[in-house]
Amino acid sequence: LRSLSTTASCRDSESWFSKLLVRKIEPTKESHSRMLSDKEIIYALHTHNVRPDSMGAYLENYKNTVGLINDKKSSLSCNLVASWTVQVGDMDQCLHLWKYTGGFEKIDQAKEDLWNDPEYLKLMNERSKFLRSRHLQYLLAFSYWPQIESREGKHIYEMRQVGNIDSYRLTPGTMIEWGNNWARAINFRKHNNEAFAGFFSQIGRLYNVHHIWCYKSLQDRKETREAAWRSPGWDECVAYTVPLIREMHCRVLAPTEFSPTQ
Repeated sequence: LRSLSTTASCRDSESWFSKLLVRKIEPTKESHSRMLSDKEIIYALHTHNVRPDSMGAYLENYKNTVGLINDKKSSLSCNLVASWTVQVGDMDQCLHLWKYTGGFEKIDQAKEDLWNDPEYLKLMNERSKFLRSRHLQYLLAFSYWPQIESREGKHIYEMRQVGNIDSYRLTPGTMIEWGNNWARAINFRKHNNEAFAGFFSQIGRLYNVHHIWCYKSLQDRKETREAAWRSPGWDECVAYTVPLIREMHCRVLAPTEFSPTQ
C-alpha cells in the first residue's frame, strides 16, 4: 500500500510539473516575426516621461503635433491609434501608439517628410523642454489577437507587462511558444470585449510583449479577471506561459482628450 501511495503521489506531482514544461520549438527557416504577424503593418510606441510641472503644456503640444500629422496623413500613411497618460505605475508618463501601413518603408518616408517640416521641428523643440526622457519601440501585432477597435465612452486601459518597460520581457527564443499558448488563451478573454491590442517588439527593447486590455473601471477589471480564472482551461494556459517570463509589470492608463480611442 505504501508503494502504491508513493507511486500515485509521484504521478500527481509529475502531472502538475508537466504543466510548467515548455514544449520544444522546431527549427524553421522562416523568421518568428513573419510567423506571428503581418510585417506590413508596424506600430510605434512612444513613451514620454514628462516633467511634473509641465504636463498641461506637454499635452497641448502633443495635441498640436497630432493635428499636424493628421493634415499630412495621405502622404505619411500613419495614424494615431491611442494616446494615454499613466494613472497607476510610472507617474508623469504618457504613451502614444501610432500605426504605419506599408512597413518600414513608410516609416522612413514619414521621418524624411517630418524632419523637413519647420512647423514639426518647432513643436519637437518646444516639447523637449517638457520632457525628462523618452523611448521609442517598433512593434508588430500578434495575428491571433482581435483587430484593434476604437472605444467610445469612458474607459481605462491596462498594459500588462513582463519586462522593464511597458511589456512582458521573455526569455530569448520563446516568442513562438508564447504565441502558441496565447492563441488559445485569448479565447478565454473575448467575452466582454476587454482585449484591445497585443504586440511584440521588433526594434527597441527585444523579447518584449505588450498586452493591452480595456475596462470600464478598476472594479470592472477586478470582476473580469476573476471571471477568467473561473473558466476551465485558463489556468493551464497561464501555467504554460509562466516559465517563459523574466519580468512582469502593469500600468493603468487613461486616454487623453485627443486619443482616437476613449
